[in-house]
Amino acid sequence: MSEPLIMVTMASFGLVGLSIATFAALRGWQGWLDVRRLELSAPVRTERRSGAGELIEMADLKERVRKLESIASCIDL
Repeated sequence: MSEPLIMVTMASFGLVGLSIATFAALRGWQGWLDVRRLELSAPVRTERRSGAGELIEMADLKERVRKLESIASCIDL
């Protein structure tokens, strides 16, 4: 085979490969957008918490802040 024919064949295979990769990426992007649309259109559920549940959550948040402060105090800026 001649060299120009080989170059055209290689270029066409490259173009086909690029087209397949682009098509797959676009399908993935569309799927991700569909998931985001479903998340945004889903009804928002609000959980009713008891007073004890809120106290437990507040205690957990305070403990996290305490841990972060202890970590931050060890770092010299």
